[in-house]
Amino acid sequence: MGKKKLFALFKDFLDCISLCLSRSSAEAAGNKKRDTENGHLIYKSGDILEDRFFLTDEIVDTLGEGTFGKVVQCFDHSRGGGRVALKIIKNQEKYREAAKLEIYVLEKISERDPHLKHNCVQMLDWFNYYGHVCISFELLSLSTFDFLKSNNFLPYPINQIRHMARQICHAVSFLHDNKLTHTDLKPENILFVNSNYSLIYNAEKKCNEKRVNDTTVRLVDFGSATFDHEHHSVIISTRHYRAPEVILELGWSQPCDVWSIGCILFEYYEGFTLFQTHDNKEHLAMMEKIQGPIPQRMIQRSRKQKYFHHGRLAWNESSKAGRFVKSKCKPLKKYLLSHGTEHHLFFDLLERMLEYEPSKRITLSSALRHPFFLPLQQPGRTHVWRKSCDLSR
Repeated sequence: MGKKKLFALFKDFLDCISLCLSRSSAEAAGNKKRDTENGHLIYKSGDILEDRFFLTDEIVDTLGEGTFGKVVQCFDHSRGGGRVALKIIKNQEKYREAAKLEIYVLEKISERDPHLKHNCVQMLDWFNYYGHVCISFELLSLSTFDFLKSNNFLPYPINQIRHMARQICHAVSFLHDNKLTHTDLKPENILFVNSNYSLIYNAEKKCNEKRVNDTTVRLVDFGSATFDHEHHSVIISTRHYRAPEVILELGWSQPCDVWSIGCILFEYYEGFTLFQTHDNKEHLAMMEKIQGPIPQRMIQRSRKQKYFHHGRLAWNESSKAGRFVKSKCKPLKKYLLSHGTEHHLFFDLLERMLEYEPSKRITLSSALRHPFFLPLQQPGRTHVWRKSCDLSR
């Protein structure tokens, strides 16, 4: 299918959603008392959200909040009273527009993965409620970040990382095959289907730790997902998971997701973020400390020449920031927690995911064939990785 035809279909779909939301502006103007000053819907437990097509959701409690709005747990009375997660978008035009794009992406995912084989969250429905776009999803459990936080940031065991990593690579590879880039991969956007856990005594740390019983995950939040044919924003991704080509404004495509996955997997392994910074130049300095010098070709092509001097990063290691980076960062392989074969294979995969040059970075289809994942391909072993709370690190 040609780009023009694809774009026309994309526009038609968005026009259709716009038509369904056409009463939003009028309703929003006449129902300000329903919203907070910054556009959040005012609600309480037991409130019923109903649209004209008789989709009815009864709010149970709040699951989370973001810049887009809130996510609540509901009883879905239109589907027999089962529990769902409902994303309630702020009653503001820019967020409604973003929600339309997310719905389009979710519709495409449902269309191309009808049997839910690719570990992406399932959208059940969507509707308009007095200017708020509401998107209904299968109810999932804690995010991989929230579980890590609740576990005092004790790392996940290597075998659990392996199972989660394969699912994440599988999900994002599916997006890439369908000409999509997620652009906001992070531990908060990877949710356990069930985060029930067992308590295991950690002899090394001399404390009990939580070990999730089932490492099945789903990828969520497609609000920033971008098709190849769409406009690509200059800045994407949450800071700590942002690829070097994005910081250097070299343009980006699917490989930026692979970099983000490398950062996520490191965080699962160590319990802390690889790039703990909020500044671009400091971020680049950390990359150089961990992965060596930034390639000259990337520096020469960068629109951010202010970060460099004579082809090298303009960075003073004796400054306060320089001493901070030196104390926080070391070459990647020095973060190994064990010299076992599976740990070395894991770091080999990380190095390939954290390759500076996007064109040289490992693709996810190749990553899924990496020897690190070999134990998951052995017949009859799947149950081991799902119920792994009693396995060694």
